[in-house]
Amino acid sequence: MSKRMFVLDSNVLMHDPACLFRFQEHDLYLPMMVLEELDNNKKGRSEVARNARQASRFMDELMSDMSQAEIEQGLPLNIHVHATSNGHVENEKLIGRLFFQTVSYRNTLPEYLPGNLPDNNILGTTLALQSEFTETRVTLVTKDINLRIKAAVLGIHAEDYHNDKVLEDVDLLYTGSYELNKDFWDTHAKEMDSWMEEGRTFYRIQGPEVSNWSPSEFLHSGEDGFESIVRSVEDQEAVIETIRDYSSSNHSVWGITARNREQNFALNLLMDPEIDFVSLLGMAGTGKTLLTLAAGLQQTLDDNRYAEIIMTRVTVPVGEEIGYLPGTEEEKMTPWMGALMDNLEVLTKTESGGDWGRAATNDLLSKRIKIRSVNFMRGRTFLNRYIIIDEAQNLTSKQLKTLITRAGPGTKVICLGNIAQIDTPYLTETTSGLTYVVDRFKYWQHSGHVTLLRGERSRLADYSSEVL
Repeated sequence: MSKRMFVLDSNVLMHDPACLFRFQEHDLYLPMMVLEELDNNKKGRSEVARNARQASRFMDELMSDMSQAEIEQGLPLNIHVHATSNGHVENEKLIGRLFFQTVSYRNTLPEYLPGNLPDNNILGTTLALQSEFTETRVTLVTKDINLRIKAAVLGIHAEDYHNDKVLEDVDLLYTGSYELNKDFWDTHAKEMDSWMEEGRTFYRIQGPEVSNWSPSEFLHSGEDGFESIVRSVEDQEAVIETIRDYSSSNHSVWGITARNREQNFALNLLMDPEIDFVSLLGMAGTGKTLLTLAAGLQQTLDDNRYAEIIMTRVTVPVGEEIGYLPGTEEEKMTPWMGALMDNLEVLTKTESGGDWGRAATNDLLSKRIKIRSVNFMRGRTFLNRYIIIDEAQNLTSKQLKTLITRAGPGTKVICLGNIAQIDTPYLTETTSGLTYVVDRFKYWQHSGHVTLLRGERSRLADYSSEVL
C-alpha cells in the first residue's frame, strides 16, 4: 500500500492522544487550528481536558531539541513510548512523520463556506494539501460526522477514527454462552471423565468443539436441558461444571429467582466467589440491575463476603441539563440512581414486619450501600467491596480502566449497560468502553459475561422495545 497523509481533527486527539503513533508508516498533518482547539480545551479535570494535555505532551516530546528547519521537514514518529491498540506499550520505530502547518492557506474554500470557523479552516487546509501533494492520498480523519459530510461535498476524502473500534460489527460481540450441537455428546463423550467435588459435578471433555469455548462461558443444550460453565480450556481439552439452578424458589437470591436461562447464567456469575469481574449486557427490562443488587445484598448482608456495596454511574443526561444539584456527593448522585431506588423497592417490599420492618431494612441498606461519583474514583483502592458500575456503555475504555483498576483484594466489579442506548458524544456500539471490556476479558478465567436477551419488566416494556 502506498504512503498516505492523514490530516487529524482536534476531536481525534482529544479522544485518543496516542493516535499520533497509530498510523504506522503514514504521515500525519496537524493544521494550526487543531493546536488552537487543543489549547482551548486543555483546562479542567474532564477526560477531554486530560487527553488534550497528553496530546500536547506527546508533541512536545517529539519536537524536543528540534530546530525550526527540522520541524518543517516533519518530525519522525519514532518516540520511545508507543501505545498499541491493545493497550500495551512497546518500543517500535515508525517511519511516518508528523507535519505542522507552517504556511497560510487562504482563499482555498468556496465563498459559501466562511473560513473563520474552525471546521471550515481545517477543510480549507486539507483542500490545499490535496492540491500540493497530488501523488499522495490526503485523508481527513475526524469523529465529527458533520465535518465528514462537508468534506465529502467538497471532494475531500474523510474517515472516522477506526483504531478504537473493538469490533467491525457489534453482532460479533461475545455473548457469554454457547449452544452445543445436537450431536455433541455423540462426538465428545467417548473420552469424557466426570467427578464430584463438594457436591459439584465436573466433566473433562476432549474434542474439536472445545477450541470454540472461552473460560467462564456457559454451555447449553436445548434438547436435554444441560447447562454448564467452562472452568478451564487448554488446547482441545476443557473442564466444565454443571451450574446451579436459580429458577426455583429453593435457590432464590434475596427473594429473586431467574425467569429465563440468561438470568440463571447471570446469577451463577454474580454468586460465584471465583469470578472477580462480571459484565451484563441487555436492553431495558432484562433484569441487569435487579439481579446484580439481589446478589450483592445476599453476599453482603447474609454471607458477609463483602463489606459493602458501592454503586456508581456516569452522569450523562438524556435530555437538557437541570443545573447544579445541592448536597453532599451522595445526595448529588441520588437523582442519577433512580434504577437503584426502584430495584431496592422491589427487593424490600416482601420483607415482613410492616412499615416498621421496612424502615429498619431501609436504614440497614443505607449503611451498606454507598453511592459514589465516577469523578472522584481516581487514586482510590476498594478492599472487599461489591462494586456496581451502571450505564457503563457511556464510559470510554480509559474511564472503565480507571474504575476497574480501583479493585483491591476481595473486591468484585460488575459492569451493566445497554450498548443500544449510548448518550456520550463520539462513542458508538463498537467503540464503547463496555464493548471494550467484554472483548478484553473474555479469555480470563476469573471473569464472565452474559448478554440478557429477554425482557422481564412488563409486556408493555417488552413490546415497546421491539416496535419503537
